[in-house]
Amino acid sequence: MSPVLPGDAPLVHDLIGIGFGPSNVAMAIALSEHNSGVGRQEPVTAHFFEQQPGFGWHRGMLIDDATMQVSFLKDLVTLRNPASEFSFLCYLQSKDRLIDFINHKNLFPLRVEFHDYFEWAAAKVDTMVSYGHEVVSVTPFVHDGVVDHLDVTVRSEEGLKVHQARNLVIGTGLRPLMPAGVERGDRVWHNSDLLRKVDGLEGTSPQRFVVVGAGQSAAENVAYLHRRFPGAEVCAVFSRYGYSPADDSSFANRIFDPGAVDDYFTAPESVKSRLMAYHGNTNYSVVDIDLIDDLYRQMYQEKVLGTERLRFLNVSRVSEVEETPDGVRATVKSLVTGEETVLDADVVVFATGYSPADPLGLLGEAADRCLRDDEGRVRVERDYRVSTDPSLRCGIYLQGGTEHTHGITTSLLSNTAIRVGEILDSLLDRGVESASDEARPVADGTGAKG
Repeated sequence: MSPVLPGDAPLVHDLIGIGFGPSNVAMAIALSEHNSGVGRQEPVTAHFFEQQPGFGWHRGMLIDDATMQVSFLKDLVTLRNPASEFSFLCYLQSKDRLIDFINHKNLFPLRVEFHDYFEWAAAKVDTMVSYGHEVVSVTPFVHDGVVDHLDVTVRSEEGLKVHQARNLVIGTGLRPLMPAGVERGDRVWHNSDLLRKVDGLEGTSPQRFVVVGAGQSAAENVAYLHRRFPGAEVCAVFSRYGYSPADDSSFANRIFDPGAVDDYFTAPESVKSRLMAYHGNTNYSVVDIDLIDDLYRQMYQEKVLGTERLRFLNVSRVSEVEETPDGVRATVKSLVTGEETVLDADVVVFATGYSPADPLGLLGEAADRCLRDDEGRVRVERDYRVSTDPSLRCGIYLQGGTEHTHGITTSLLSNTAIRVGEILDSLLDRGVESASDEARPVADGTGAKG
């Protein structure tokens, strides 16, 4: 944190970050690298607040053999600064695994390994973050009709404290998405709950699992449950005939290039829609071909041996879910015939994706000064800054929730390193001042330290 002035009056930060997932860890790294090389210039003062007690990224999906779907070179820094000491290769060197990884001849690390890399990188900038601190509101500080900075109220075990910022960067991530009318419960899970809840089944003898969904996570869940519980039947339910392979060919992957963001941003709305339709199969509801082949091979082998535990209910959907005293009852309806099949299961797992959190949900009155397009979506500039009315001079930057303006990479890791560099450049171009140049006493704070 920045030093305080006499009288315990906190400084106005150039930037406050809400959330500390991979995107804002990358932002903190970019700031750290900038500040270490600014010479006689004043550094950019920044701090991040994360409500979790420590770094964590989709922990419920860290299945032991699941791999990343992006190259390790698309880490937190390399595309922005290939010489960075925060790269995945530097992480491997620190763990004495660099040579082993090279000999592995694989661009796609285990997901659990990449999570460990994120934790390693986050620990190197942990002076810039307060864990266990939840941002509960943002209020514009109005002076002569102009908002030059924002009051950010943060809650921790020590109570409430107000911090000031000239700019915000919001990286609050994605929220698990369940079908309409379905609530998560003891026996009804979203796939993000899988590893946290599955240990509770140890010592029992599950007879049947139902996994709903057609994407990578759904297929991984099917394979994992089938492997971990050799006495249980695993039923996969999806509306397609089968899993569709992800298009990870070289030309298609150019949709994730930094230059593709420029193309998408400047394209007419009709072209944006066509691009998403053309290339949605690079990311949405698709599965790695190797996993598809493994599951089909397993299904066929069980048919030959007469020991079918792996079932695929295709061209179908789950129409009803009801928890019972002993488990959960799922009704599966054929989309062709309308015939319904009732499955009594121990657990139903919905691998039905995620939705972005409302990027302006915390902004209160400040949100009223943010502009929206004709469809009610937040207007966002090319530098990821929310368009606002002229009276709001603070920058509000989004790391997520910009798919409608910046394209498919918004919620993915592919362009993270480039994006945080562009946000930093925007801050510098707009003339951020050092927090040491201005201070104002906190109003209505409890004095709790952040």
